[in-house]
Amino acid sequence: MPLRLPDRLPAIELLKQENIFVMDYSRAHMQDIRPLKIAILNLMPLKITTETDLIRLLSNTPLQIEVNFMKLKSHTPKNTPIEHMMMFYRDFEEMKNEKYDGMIITGAPVETLEFEDVFYWDEMQRIFAWARTHVTSTLYICWAAQAGLYYHYGIPKYPLPKKMFGIFRQRPLLPQLPIFRGFDDVFNMPHSRHTEIHREDIFAHSELTLIADSDECGASIVMARGGREFFITGHLEYAPNTLDKEYRRDKDVRDDVELPVNYYRDNDPSKAPDVSWRAHANLFYSNWINYYVYQETPYDINKIE
Repeated sequence: MPLRLPDRLPAIELLKQENIFVMDYSRAHMQDIRPLKIAILNLMPLKITTETDLIRLLSNTPLQIEVNFMKLKSHTPKNTPIEHMMMFYRDFEEMKNEKYDGMIITGAPVETLEFEDVFYWDEMQRIFAWARTHVTSTLYICWAAQAGLYYHYGIPKYPLPKKMFGIFRQRPLLPQLPIFRGFDDVFNMPHSRHTEIHREDIFAHSELTLIADSDECGASIVMARGGREFFITGHLEYAPNTLDKEYRRDKDVRDDVELPVNYYRDNDPSKAPDVSWRAHANLFYSNWINYYVYQETPYDINKIE
């Protein structure tokens, strides 16, 4: 089945070029199917890029999915046209009375700040609390993972001596979980962050389970509430060239930027990246949709609690 997307969303044409089956709302309304409703709170600076990355992964399922984009009323993006935001996004206040089968909350470029110093922290707290009663399962990514763990469970974040930047090997610690169905013993995940969470803080909290870990980059996936919450410290959703763009952007303004590790062929930025995470990324999102959203959400979406 295809994804149901807002009419004229830029990702539609981009993904059709990749032979990914998507349809706009107008065509989707002709099908008598109750789609899964997924809300995406997109906090990343390049909204269209992140939209496309996430939609690409959500499309790898036989289920029909309706995507709704959420934005913060307390923050106006600087890198996305206001016309795009007005056409495709709604404020949390407009969506708070609705319920969703799944939700994705992205990272944000504020990780070096204390959570309370982020100027939209009050609104984020309201959204975190709302998701508990209005969403069947929520994925928290990168900064959102750290913020969600802090808000819900009091888990602190810690500054890193240098940026965690590159592709790192992860190991499923509970490979029998449905989220890891079809996974190999190790899988790769992109990371791009200046802070981390510590394993001992996760182990000390009875409601949290560390389900994937890395010798190189530490705790990578934490699960809570039987899969109603997943906290992912990396970026499985990244496209092949995302770290390359980030490296070249930063290199143009600073002289202390290191190469992303385990990324370029022969560690040479003049060569193409070795894409080694895409298969597991598709599998992770398909498993999430199938086992933790579709099979857990009530048919009457208003019964989510």
